[in-house]
Amino acid sequence: MLRLEKKYLVPNYLMNDLRKRIRPFVRPDLYALSGNNEGIPEYTVRSIYFDSSNLDCYTEKKEGVLLRKKFRIRGYGDSEIGQNVIFEIKRKIENRVKKHRAPVKLSDMESLLYSGNVEKYVLNENGNKNSIDDARRFLFHVKKNKFEPTSQIVYEREPYHGKFDDGVRITFDKNIRSLNYPGINELYSNSNQSYLFKNHFILEIKYFTYIMPVWAKSLIQEFRLRNEALSKYVIGFDACMKNGNRKKC
Repeated sequence: MLRLEKKYLVPNYLMNDLRKRIRPFVRPDLYALSGNNEGIPEYTVRSIYFDSSNLDCYTEKKEGVLLRKKFRIRGYGDSEIGQNVIFEIKRKIENRVKKHRAPVKLSDMESLLYSGNVEKYVLNENGNKNSIDDARRFLFHVKKNKFEPTSQIVYEREPYHGKFDDGVRITFDKNIRSLNYPGINELYSNSNQSYLFKNHFILEIKYFTYIMPVWAKSLIQEFRLRNEALSKYVIGFDACMKNGNRKKC
């Protein structure tokens, strides 16, 4: 199913006010109930983005191509022990998004990349019959375009779902950091990263209907937030190039 995503770069000092404002309309994501030390629902998101040697995916985003794809492997949390990761293609169709996802054990990630044996390594979580096909799609593009790990993006995500419409999702993405040209085994590394924003976080509002919920629209107007084309991959790659964090040899 296609969904709409709106992104806003928000000053950190507005974070508590925004939390109070959305509280009547949302509930914490179940995967984040353990939260952080302050009781805020939160988990760490880790991604390695793949791109061609010519940075085709990066360039398509920079140039505003309406039909484009991103390729990434995504993991969660701070410990590698017992983790699964997601092989994911994120398709952007004008202003809507669709994802193709295939779960794999972290310990099998490299084996799947190099062998292509989707039947052996892809997990059948929640009866998702499309996982095998989605993994094949991912590997097809990686091999065809000679994609390689290009950027590691890590951040803490504070996620909420709508109380009245579970398809509505609001996230606060904080402490966003990046590293260019990581090794595939560095998904859970925290070394040599550049921080993208010193005093801001990214607020995302996601929904499946064509019209943003009234309470969310009111929130945007009240805090005078501006929708922006914020790509963590592009911003992170640029920040690392500027800071000299692992330029490609």
